[in-house]
Formats: sequence, C-alpha cells, structure tokens
Amino acid sequence: MHKKLLEMLDAIKAAKENVTNLVNENKLEEAKVAKDGLKNLQEQFDLLKDVLDPEGNGMFPEPPMQNIVPVNEKDSTHEFANAARAGFTNMMTEGSAADGGYTVPEDIQTRVNEYRSAKASLINLVDVENVTTNKGSRTFKKRSQQTGFTKVAEGGKIGAKVTPQFERQTYEIGKYAGYLPVTNELLADSDANITGTLISWLGDESRVTRNNIILSKVKTKEKTAITGLDDIKKALNVTLGQAFKATSRIITNDDGLQWLDTLKNDKGEYLLQPNPADPMQTRLCAGATIIPVTVIPNQDFLSDTATSGHRKIPFIIGDLKEGIKFYDRNLMSIMTSNIAAIGDLNAFEEDLTIFRAIEREDCKIKDSEAFVYAEMDLSDTSVTGE
Repeated sequence: MHKKLLEMLDAIKAAKENVTNLVNENKLEEAKVAKDGLKNLQEQFDLLKDVLDPEGNGMFPEPPMQNIVPVNEKDSTHEFANAARAGFTNMMTEGSAADGGYTVPEDIQTRVNEYRSAKASLINLVDVENVTTNKGSRTFKKRSQQTGFTKVAEGGKIGAKVTPQFERQTYEIGKYAGYLPVTNELLADSDANITGTLISWLGDESRVTRNNIILSKVKTKEKTAITGLDDIKKALNVTLGQAFKATSRIITNDDGLQWLDTLKNDKGEYLLQPNPADPMQTRLCAGATIIPVTVIPNQDFLSDTATSGHRKIPFIIGDLKEGIKFYDRNLMSIMTSNIAAIGDLNAFEEDLTIFRAIEREDCKIKDSEAFVYAEMDLSDTSVTGE
C-alpha cells in the first residue's frame, strides 16, 4: 500500500483510540469534536485511495532491493539506559503529561513486574483488575439469606419473593511516589547496570507499596483474637464456612511460621508439612483441615510488639481473591533532576541524579466475609497446639 495511505491509516487508528479514551473518561464534548476530526480523516483517506489505489487491491511494484534499508531490532535495555542518561527529557506521553514524566515502556514494565513478584508479594493473592480510567465503579450482588419457595395449594395465591439486591463499589486511583538518588558515575556505566539498578529499585519499592496498601485494607477489619489451632479451625469451619473454606489459605509472618512449625499431633508428628504436589509450598494438616500457608517476612508483615513482653502475631485466614479488589492503573512514570535538593541531599553539589517514580492504584474490600484478620498473643499461656 502507498506510504501516504499507510500514514493516514495510522492517523485514523490513533484518532479512533482517542475518541474511545475520551468517552471512557466521560469527556463527551471533547469526544464529539474528536469524532468530527476522525470523520474528516476518513474522508481524506477515501479520496486519496481512489487516486493512489484505483484498483483497490493495495498492490504496488516492489522497490529495488538496493533501496531497502534494513531496520535494526530495538534494544529496549539500550533505549531505556539512554533515556535515563538523558534525564527522560522531551518524552511527554499520554497519561504522564501532568507530571512531566517518562512512562516506563511496556517491555521494561514487564521486567519490573517480574522483579516485583520475585519476593514475597500479596498482589498475587488478591483480585487485580487493570483499569484505564482514574475513577469508576463496579456492581456487586448483595449477599442475602434465601428461604426457598413455599408450598401453594391448588388454586392458591403465590406469594412474592424478595428480589436480588445490588450495591455499587467505587474506586479512585491514588498516586504513590518515591525517589532514588544515583551517582552520575552509574549513569556513565553500562546499559545493563543502569537498567538493572532502576528495575531493581522500581520493582522492590512497588512490591512493598502494594503490600502496604493491601494490608492497610485488611487491617480495617476488626481483629479476631485466637489462642490456638482450634480457633483457626473455627475461623475456617464456621466464620468462613463452606463458601470460602475450599479456597482459603493462612497468611502469616515469620513469627507465625515458627509457631505453626512447632505444632504436633498426639503422635508427635508435625502438622506443618510440604505439599506433595509442590514441595516448596507448605500446608497445615490437622485432622480434616488441610490449608495452604503463605509466609510474608517479618519486615513486610510486622508482629505487634508495642506491649512490653508481648508479641502479637498477625494471621489472615481466608480467600483474598474474593476479599480484596486491587485496581491497577498500570502506569508508572519517571522524572529526573540533577539540581534538586531534598533535605540534606543536594544533587548538584554531590554530582547525583535523582529519579522520582510515580505509580497509580487503588484497593478496596470486595467481600469482608471472605477473610478473617486474626491476632495471636504469644505471651498468653493458653496458646496451644492440637
């Protein structure tokens, strides 16, 4: 197809995406104007196509081989490193214009996601939805006790039943940010070193940020005091019940793992065992209760030691896929400065470049009945096993 027609097709595609985005953002007046522009582009394309491609088959003679310039495959690491060296300047992109930043490209974003998952992360245990707008809402059916139909005599009057009830959950994307000072010697180093340093920082900071956001929502539930294994069984069998028990797990920290790892049955056999299907995963096997256990390190999931002589260990028992909804804007932007001063840090004096990263997300409790936020006081002498 003729080069001009190809360029116009790209412009039409971009215009269509712009109209769609404006409608999604409820900017209807701007969308109408954009639609008129799209219509004009389409008319121009139709007229030119009649002139440049009258046969309508899009076929043109192949250019001589000597005129073809090979296109080198893009090296994302090299491009990202060069962008970092340039301070991510002149790279305003949709979604980050308000911050004057550089949106992390998809290939680097994927590597950040991989690094984010390399350490203990709660994000894989919750329900994550990628969104493209800053605000929105979702509809959920309310849980209610159904009573079934009633027996009706022949010719009798049928009574009305309660109809399903629904509720709306809104989300609003929030901004989370941090900065990293790096030496300008690092920026002069290899592409791999620059990219590796930034990906490591972005991934780990993002992982901890998301853990904190999720845990802050979990902790809005009232704490349930537990004193031993029987209370964990009650949480699974009664509080969560059959709706969630089959998909539930225990999430705790290193202190909780230590306590679980000391539990034995009356035969002296440990109750915490590796999963035969995946030896790297552990599960608690106590009678009819077999439940997976996920451990988050103490530094990410703290025990409460505020009271002298007491260590209160946190336990999340249940199904966080049903309990927590995480809205991910999937947009991370970076901005740099080599003259900024932050506290005692002076980038100009110390020959540094400061990288500021921003990501956007929101988190809500989807179903508070899907999990129990429990706490065990190890100073309590009543703490027991089975």
